[in-house]
Amino acid sequence: MGAGHSSPSSSSLSFSLSNQICFTSPTLLKSHKSPSNNPLISPSAKLSHTHLRKSTNFTMTDSSSSAVLPVKGGAKVEEMKTEEGVFVNPHSIEKELLEKMVYDALVWSSLHGLVVGDRSVQRSGTVPGVGMVHAPFALMPMSFPESHWRQACEVAPIFNELIDRVSLDGKFLQDSLSRTKKADAFTSRLLDIHSKMLESNKKQEIRLGLHRSDYMLDEQTKLLLQIELNTISSSFSGLSSLISELHRSLLGHYQQRLGLNPERIPKNNAVSGFAEALANAWTEYNNPRAVVVIVVQTEERNMYDQHWLSTVLKEKHNVTTVRKTLSEIDAQGELLPDGTLLVGGEVVAVVYFRAGYAPADYHSESEWSARQLMEQSAAIKCPSISYHLAGTKKIQQELAKPNMLERFLENKDDIAKLRKCFAGLWSLDDANIVNDAIQRPELFVMKPQREGGGNNIYGDDVKEALLRLQKEGNEEDAAYILMQRIFPTISPTILMREGICHKEHTISELGIFGAYLRNKEKVIINDQCGYLMRTKVSSSNEGGVAAGFAVLDSLYLS
Repeated sequence: MGAGHSSPSSSSLSFSLSNQICFTSPTLLKSHKSPSNNPLISPSAKLSHTHLRKSTNFTMTDSSSSAVLPVKGGAKVEEMKTEEGVFVNPHSIEKELLEKMVYDALVWSSLHGLVVGDRSVQRSGTVPGVGMVHAPFALMPMSFPESHWRQACEVAPIFNELIDRVSLDGKFLQDSLSRTKKADAFTSRLLDIHSKMLESNKKQEIRLGLHRSDYMLDEQTKLLLQIELNTISSSFSGLSSLISELHRSLLGHYQQRLGLNPERIPKNNAVSGFAEALANAWTEYNNPRAVVVIVVQTEERNMYDQHWLSTVLKEKHNVTTVRKTLSEIDAQGELLPDGTLLVGGEVVAVVYFRAGYAPADYHSESEWSARQLMEQSAAIKCPSISYHLAGTKKIQQELAKPNMLERFLENKDDIAKLRKCFAGLWSLDDANIVNDAIQRPELFVMKPQREGGGNNIYGDDVKEALLRLQKEGNEEDAAYILMQRIFPTISPTILMREGICHKEHTISELGIFGAYLRNKEKVIINDQCGYLMRTKVSSSNEGGVAAGFAVLDSLYLS
């Protein structure tokens, strides 16, 4: 998750279930802002985490409301306008009902594979089945306007097409990222591989993109604004499909007491959509003995999200997947004269990256060698180096410039729909915007060319970073962009982490998955395929689930 709203009001709760399972609250006082790892921020400016651990009996504190209405079973609801007129305030659910819902949700998660590796168990990121714990999730879905939901789904195929066209313009990518290359070593290495592919004139005829476009709904303007467009390792297609089913199950079981219609939660076909796109790409490669290689990190506690995709590929499409790290591909990879890629002696039809998006994935030259080997091969890359670069923050900022979309798209209606989603995005060579951000840093987010969460700069740290860059006067400012900070609505939510129930005030971010497959001039797939809803405490800036900032959620259309 990207830019967010800060709020001092948050609370936690804990309780013991009647069957002796105890839930203890870890956080009655804590800082939700992660310490910055950015070298632009001095150590004295970093915030430390403060934890006060205290086991308490179950307590419920109603959030303030001008309209609190009694409902069946003694619970209370806060009036939130939906098509049905009222939406349950999770903080007002009575103790007995909440205990049942929490217990049922934990059982459902365990039985249906809504799980991740437990960080406290040493081998949980390497050996399947060892140290599993339920994925962090919201107990109930988040209310979301149906009109904005439909808007996000409608623009997904347009963004898919935009990424494909941008990826084909090698000069645009190289020129737009030329200053960034001087300031950011990681982007520089990616551009070097891209440059070699341009020099070899080797074209990717079959192009596969599995994307996710992330949005927040701005409270003041009521505009759905794009945070970022992910073109590599768009995670949670597997677990996001499950959380939607969990919420449908809970609302169905407790429909009489909650008064909510489970059919208002959109069905989430993310994992089947991604699997279908990968399977179709495998078919286009036209070698029935070939495999799909999933590039993974050495330790991956989110492996079950990935295994869900592999399972659907095998059971529904009879496509075999093989998990390999970049170093393993370097050691086992071989490029035949005709461009065929072999890994461990097996022909590779598709390379699907769930690693390789951050500098930490490249421990040595071995990993870079593997990346270049795959790029030079005839295997279908998801993403190709061009798609990867097309999803960088700097390219996002370039595309937001006036008349830039017209370079890649012809349809004026499509262009208008995309532009309506754009938040303010600026380069740091815009002196007026930089000065404004120094004067009013709370209205901006400073973003580096990084994926994976925990990298952005907020608040007074923005001012400090910009002043330092001005003082140093080097090329380092090219490694960053400035983005308008979005302030979404704050909602009461019940968050579940490691079997512990937390009562919090939260904000949410909607991600729409998109799949795009093209073979030369033939577009085989271009569609929206499911969604990811992430919810985080409103006082937290960052919001990645895997990075530990947010929880999985779903939508309740209003």
